Amino acid sequence: MTSKKTNIMAVIQARMGSTRLPGKVLMEIGGKPALYHVVSRVRKAAAIDRVVVAATRNPIDDPLQACCETLGVACFRGDEDDVLDRFYQTAVQYPADVIVRITADCPLLDPNVTDHVVHAFLEGQCDYASNTQVCTYPDGLDTEVFSFQALERAWREARLLSEREHVTPYIKNHPEIFRLKSVENDCDLSALRWTLDEPTDLEFIRAVYENISCEFFGMEEILTLLQSHPDIGRINQGIERNEGYQKSLREDRIVK
Repeated sequence: MTSKKTNIMAVIQARMGSTRLPGKVLMEIGGKPALYHVVSRVRKAAAIDRVVVAATRNPIDDPLQACCETLGVACFRGDEDDVLDRFYQTAVQYPADVIVRITADCPLLDPNVTDHVVHAFLEGQCDYASNTQVCTYPDGLDTEVFSFQALERAWREARLLSEREHVTPYIKNHPEIFRLKSVENDCDLSALRWTLDEPTDLEFIRAVYENISCEFFGMEEILTLLQSHPDIGRINQGIERNEGYQKSLREDRIVK
């Protein structure tokens, strides 16, 4: 008897109402909206069976849904503030055994890195695996992988604002409940910022796409570019990593 194949779904968290860079997910990079690049890169991950964008019910996200339709990717629309609920409802609507959390502010995501984290999850007999518990990859290659059962328990039990706004803190903060696995790079590249949250991030990412000529490129090609053009790497230096989560922690409270 053959064993049942694990159904793995990537959920791309997206919204137009970013406080630091509103509308960033549809901003043009290399002639395409940022979301196009994120979806295309996630689709290149061999371990992923389905890709769904999790947007909000806010009408401001109507153009985002229209973009998803153009890209041929499913778009679930849920709660704007309770992102944990949005993820859970997405997984109920599109059932999967394993969920891969990707954020839409990662237009330089490397599918090989995503595959590496997914394989670590599958081989590690764990409930949650990520390359974000110990940050050794550039900011912008973040991949979190967790079982539907872990997501469902977090959705049912999480009470803090920070746990509802950021999906996985409840899981990471309870190692006595969940089996966790950290995926780390051979060398520490955590000082590199490849995410899209500020105007200078957009300038940096556009410069990367303009200066790498191959049709598809990943982490190694970007590192090679930055070695030969260190001025590009300086464009968005000095911005705090995980600023949004740190803000949630400062404002944390119990929510219904």
